Amino acid sequence: MSKDEQKTGWKEYIWNSRTREFLGRTASSWGLILLFYLVFYIFLAGLFTLTMYVMLQTLDDHKPTWQDRLTTPGMVIRPKADEYYEIVYDIGKTETWDMYAQALDKFMAPYNNSVQVEKNNACTPDQNFVQEDSPDVKNNPKRSCQFNRTILEDCSGIGDRYYGYQDGKPCIIIKLNRVIGMIPGVNGEAPFVTCGPKREDSDKIGEMVYFPPNGTFNLMYYPYYGKKAQVNYSQPLVAVKFLNITTNQDVNIECKINANNIPLGTERDKWAGRVSFKLRINTIA
Repeated sequence: MSKDEQKTGWKEYIWNSRTREFLGRTASSWGLILLFYLVFYIFLAGLFTLTMYVMLQTLDDHKPTWQDRLTTPGMVIRPKADEYYEIVYDIGKTETWDMYAQALDKFMAPYNNSVQVEKNNACTPDQNFVQEDSPDVKNNPKRSCQFNRTILEDCSGIGDRYYGYQDGKPCIIIKLNRVIGMIPGVNGEAPFVTCGPKREDSDKIGEMVYFPPNGTFNLMYYPYYGKKAQVNYSQPLVAVKFLNITTNQDVNIECKINANNIPLGTERDKWAGRVSFKLRINTIA
């Protein structure tokens, strides 16, 4: 086949004036194909829209329909100097510990008594604050219980604005991560925090005191219903004050939650329900 014949063949394939075909198909054939795909994609779009609509009807704006509920919540401390949870300072150098006091001031501001009285309720201690929805009406927004910073006494930052850091008796604030619907502790036994040294530092930690007494998370702060449902929720806190920890040495400390329905550690996270940090107080220039 000559080049002219090949050229003519391609031209006729693109547009054949005798049969009035474009790319091998007549106008009616192309019309049927386009109509098929138009109907097909309209059907797919309709199916997707219907599926999304049905799914959205199962969702609640205030509470997740499905969640990978944790059996053990995480724990964190404040002040948090860095990702390694190391608190190191020199008593004689104000600039080394004042940043910790300032960080605690900022963290504790929402717990000011005046703020809590304005936003939250004075609840009945030692019992869960359950706020169920009725069958027809959602009980939203849900109320929250007051956690006044004065509960932390010597670690509240009110009587001692430096939280003990200037005296070598620092306060560490501990909180549990929020888990929707979790009620830690059953049969009236509230969860509580205990702290202790790692094995190698067993003789360095000295005396500790907890606020509230016994390091308890009161039952009235549970269950937690979620950020949208419980907009003013204030997480309960526990403070630990180290009264005579060994100075000029690293002291490795671990705090953990104790509750009769919270197992410590999981296969996914061996540190669930506990937190470790290093505390070093220098007194030698």
